[in-house]
Amino acid sequence: MSETVYETPAAAVTSMVDHVLELAATWTAWDGTPARVDDRVYTPHNHLAELEARLAGEKPQPDCWHASAITTESDRAPFTPADLDETRSRLTRLARIWANRLDALTDEQLDHSPGEGWSFRELARHLAGSTYYADAVGDLS
Repeated sequence: MSETVYETPAAAVTSMVDHVLELAATWTAWDGTPARVDDRVYTPHNHLAELEARLAGEKPQPDCWHASAITTESDRAPFTPADLDETRSRLTRLARIWANRLDALTDEQLDHSPGEGWSFRELARHLAGSTYYADAVGDLS
C-alpha cells in the first residue's frame, strides 16, 4: 500500500477530516451492530495538545483516555442526523485549527520540532492515517 503524499502538512489533516465526514454522512443508517476493529485509537485532539505543549516549551500531558479499550453505553447510542451535524461542526473547526497552526510554522519548525517525539510534519502525516476507524466502520448507506 503506498502512502499518500500531501502538498502541505495542513492538507494532510484537512483531507483526513473530509474523508471521515464523507463516511460519517452514511452513519445515520447504523443498525447498532458494533464494528470490530483493532485496539488502537487515533485522535486529532490529543496530538494537537502535544503540538501546542511542545511549541510552548512544556512537556505534553500523557493521554489517559481509554478509547477503544472499553465500550460504554454511549458508544452504543444511535448516530443521528443531529450527531452528524455536530460532528461536521467540531471536526471542521478542529481541522481549521490544525491547518492554521501548521501553515504558520516554517519548514524548519515543521522538520525540527521542539521536544521529544515526531516532527510536526511527521505528526501531520500520522494524522492523515486517522481515517482508520472511520474506514473500519465504513459506508453504511
